[in-house]
Order: sequence, then structure tokens, then C-alpha cells
Amino acid sequence: MSLVLIIIGITVLISFSVDSKPELKEKLLFMPYRIKHNGEYHRMISSIFIHADINHLAFNMLSLYFLGNLFEQQMIQVYGVQLGSVSFILLYLLGGVVAEIYPFFRHQDDYSYRSLGASGAVSAVIFAAIFWNPTMNLYLFFIPLPIPAYIFGPIYLAFEYFSMRRGTSNIAHDTHIGGAIFGIMYVLLLNPNKGLEFFQAIF
Repeated sequence: MSLVLIIIGITVLISFSVDSKPELKEKLLFMPYRIKHNGEYHRMISSIFIHADINHLAFNMLSLYFLGNLFEQQMIQVYGVQLGSVSFILLYLLGGVVAEIYPFFRHQDDYSYRSLGASGAVSAVIFAAIFWNPTMNLYLFFIPLPIPAYIFGPIYLAFEYFSMRRGTSNIAHDTHIGGAIFGIMYVLLLNPNKGLEFFQAIF
């Protein structure tokens, strides 16, 4: 069974199981204040596996399924089953944690700030796949036209950046950006030639 399906299964199970247990869910949330002042570092990981509602969960897991499957298989083809699988799971978990670093420092003394969801980890996988396959076509749920990955990536990052600056929603746009940057850097760490290949594919 693919790692993507295992991750989705675990995430769905945990997300649904804590929905009826608000006290447990509270202990799993990403809360920078409690991480800093109480040493509750588990929140950096646990928050990746819980979601606000079914729509939040479905959007993240569908995004992970479509691009995660592709990238996982590519990692296995290039690096073999063991190393490829380890590379993928590290991308996902580290992507989720690294995506929370900026929000952590930004909100470390704000007791009311809390967030949850796999968006940072999924963003890392999506942008790793984009950087590895810049000319592939992507389809958005609400736009039935193919969009080249190298066009989608910058548009997505620009949208997230300006949304973050506006600060008018409850969405953790900074986490999305952090995950995306980590995904790109992770690919460059695995294969520095991918940077050159990315620009050659575009120009």
C-alpha cells in the first residue's frame, strides 16, 4: 500500500475520532504559546493530523492524493522502494513542521492563536511535485482547464502572500507558504540539478 494512502487513512481516522472529543482535540492543536511556555512540542506534529471540519479534511487529503501519489512513485522509481519511501515521508512530516516555524515565532506570545490541519505538509508535497515536474498540467476543482505547473506555482504563492498580508481570514496562509518553500528546498537538497532543469523546462 502506498504511503499516501496510509497517511490519508491515519489522518481521516484521527480527525474523525477527535471531533467528538473537544478536550483531546485541544491538546493536539498547534498553539505556539503553549509550545514555547509549556514545552508541548508534540503539537508541531499532532496538529498535522487533525482538521477543522470535513471540507478542510477533504480538500487537504484530495490534494495530497492526486499529487502525492505521483511524487511518491517518482521517489521510489529514482531512489528505490526503501530510500524513496523514506524520502517521501520525511518530505511530508518535515514539511508540516517547518511550515509552522514562521507562525510559531510570529505568535509565540499570543495565547489565543491556534491552528490545525495538514495544509503545510500538503503544500510541501505539492511544490516538491511542481518543482520536479514543472511542465505537467494541473487541474483545479473549479477550473476545468489545464494549468502548467510552473504557472500555477507562482500564482498560488502570490495569492497566499497577499492573503497573508491582508489577514482577513482564519486560514494560515503563512503555513502554506512555508510548506511550499520547504518542498522546493527539499527537491534541491535531493537533486540540485532539478533547479537547472526547472528553468530549462520553462525557458
